[in-house]
Amino acid sequence: MDLKEIQNLIKFVAKSGASEVKLEMEDVKITIRTTSEENKETTFVQQIPVGNAVPAAQPATQVQTPAPVATEAAAVSSNEDDSKYITIKSPIIGTLYRKPSPDKPTFVEVGDTIKEGDVLCIIEAMKLFNEIESEVSGKIVKILADDNSPVEFDQPLFLVDPS
Repeated sequence: MDLKEIQNLIKFVAKSGASEVKLEMEDVKITIRTTSEENKETTFVQQIPVGNAVPAAQPATQVQTPAPVATEAAAVSSNEDDSKYITIKSPIIGTLYRKPSPDKPTFVEVGDTIKEGDVLCIIEAMKLFNEIESEVSGKIVKILADDNSPVEFDQPLFLVDPS
């Protein structure tokens, strides 16, 4: 991919309104992030040596193949155990934060007792920080999302034992 094609891709992404585009080809990885506030564009281009591209891809494929099988088995067993729990799901798309700030303790941990209205986490969406409050009372059994990770709408975040 030459410089002219990369420049055309940047212009296309900027006009499309997309906030981030990732493109991976055999020898190039490109990530383009745009910010509408300042209208800045950030482009990362990483050249992959052609000789290393094929061997590196094969071990990664081998590692990833058994993982979904184990995940499916774990999901089946956890679904049976988790049926008695209430799942708290993300109401919006954004970035989940389990702490109010980096130097503060987390809102909740496994084993904590919560009541309706308690703040469980914060989800940042479009530079707005939304406190996610509990709609149920109970005990946190499992935390399903990592701190500082992207979450989707309706993604399970916490399991709560209502008893």
